[in-house]
This record gives sequence, structure tokens and C-alpha cells, in this order.
Amino acid sequence: MAAAAGVPHRSPAVFGSHSHAHRTRRRPPAPPSAFALRHGRLHPAPAPSARRTIPPPPPPSTTTGSPTDFLKGVVGKRVVVRLTSGVDYRGVLSCLDGYMNIALEQTEEHVNGAVTNRYGDAFIRGNNVLYISAAEPI
Repeated sequence: MAAAAGVPHRSPAVFGSHSHAHRTRRRPPAPPSAFALRHGRLHPAPAPSARRTIPPPPPPSTTTGSPTDFLKGVVGKRVVVRLTSGVDYRGVLSCLDGYMNIALEQTEEHVNGAVTNRYGDAFIRGNNVLYISAAEPI
């Protein structure tokens, strides 16, 4: 292809032919206590007294075991069963199954902390159970 009259011929651009040394130079890293990376930018780090301290982890619990072990351990003992509605049932756990269906004996119904009813035996369907708690030491 011939160049038009009066228009100088240009060679096609060659990419990557010039040096990027000015872009790849990096500053020496700052001391770790001098700056903190927040939101992708370096900011002066807070003074040591202003830093949040992480509380120590809680001591390991003295009782270990699975939820199944707990449930087997409370059969025949007094328990508190909290329903998703917020009502508590307190009684002796006679049996339960894999669906968390619960049979209680000597049952008391508690609403807002006050006893509202007493039942000899009670059956609670598992899908209503929020949690089961031991009412006495295991």
C-alpha cells in the first residue's frame, strides 16, 4: 500500500517496546506498626493504646460430648424445654426420638416466667422445640 501524497508513512505501533521500569519500581515497605491497610489504602496506624485488644478465649468446658450424649444423660431428669413460641415446659424427660418429639412427666407450663398449667404427662412435637436444657446438674 502506497502512502498518500504529502502524508508521511507511519510504521504500525509495537506494543511492549518501551520500558516499564518506572512503573515496576517499588518503595521499601514501611514498618508494620507505622501504617495499616484499610479499604485498599495505607493509613497511619492507631496509637498502641487505641488498638482493640482481643479477649482471651473462654476456658475449656468441663463437660464434653455430643448433643446425643447430653440427651441420653438427661433422660429421667428434670429439663426445661423452650418452644419456638417462647413458652417453657418444665418436667421430667421420659423419652425423646430423632425428630425431637419429647415426652415429659410432672410437667409445668411457664409463660413469661409464671406457671400457667400443670400436666401429668405432656407430649411435645419436635418441630416446635427451640432447645432442651437440664434443670438440674447432670
